[in-house]
Amino acid sequence: MLSLQGETARHDEPLGGRDAFLLRTRGTCTFARMSYQDVITIDPDKRGGKPCIRGMRITVYDVLEYLASGMTQVQILEDFPELTTSDIQACLEFAADRERKLVSIPPV
Repeated sequence: MLSLQGETARHDEPLGGRDAFLLRTRGTCTFARMSYQDVITIDPDKRGGKPCIRGMRITVYDVLEYLASGMTQVQILEDFPELTTSDIQACLEFAADRERKLVSIPPV
């Protein structure tokens, strides 16, 4: 939820392929992206220490598996109403960041 000068607004729809929160400032629009580090949590006592969404028992892997199997974001959100499009976007950003950090060692 956003509070816009006394008004309350909710924006969970993807913007240009990426989630963002729309903030209105003096007649202009600003996009403030949320970092996946604010959404993805790792707790050794929950789901074996796998990366989860906001401390829930839904893992990043679960969401990625649903997307890879052909489910749409809308279908995932219908099945898991506690999730938001921002949560799904955070899973994708987490996976992309993890992939980017992988190092491949050429064969000898």
